[in-house]
Amino acid sequence: MPNVTAVNWWALAIRGVAGVLFGVIALLMPGVTLAALTMLFGAWALIDGIISLVAALRAGRMHRAWWAFLLEGIAGLLAAAATFTWPALTLIVLLYLIAAWAIVTGIFEIIAAVEFRRVIRREWMLGLAGIASIAFGVLLFVAPGAGAVVIAWWIGVYAVVFGLLLLAFSFRVRHWSHMSAGNMV
Repeated sequence: MPNVTAVNWWALAIRGVAGVLFGVIALLMPGVTLAALTMLFGAWALIDGIISLVAALRAGRMHRAWWAFLLEGIAGLLAAAATFTWPALTLIVLLYLIAAWAIVTGIFEIIAAVEFRRVIRREWMLGLAGIASIAFGVLLFVAPGAGAVVIAWWIGVYAVVFGLLLLAFSFRVRHWSHMSAGNMV
């Protein structure tokens, strides 16, 4: 595996550059990033729905249970249609789902912290994490647009860091491959 990676160090470098470029675009143009992610979700839901409908047809021909595949396919097609028809609404619904999840998670983290106070020290950190989760969820409910931009920025920062690390690794592998080739001669 290391020899294959060393020979193809340039592929790692290209992936790193692509990650950095995507990250920069996500940071500079979060709206475009969110629109693209929303459309990718719609495409995935469409493809998944079609595949599920094909599975329902095949299962029906083989006299097997088909109705679950049919319902799954219809749900996928409806999700795709809603996403392509109302992309902004789809994004807002997703943000509200994340907000609700953060609040519920925060509540359970606080409950767990209260339960843990008899067993471990510094359980307050879990309680503080719960408060942070609830605050994040409330902020998303109050300002979903700002939350969407922040999510795009997180994706952008991750992509830039990942891309830079991959790029650095590719040059390290390139250097290693040249050193290994020199030792073989």
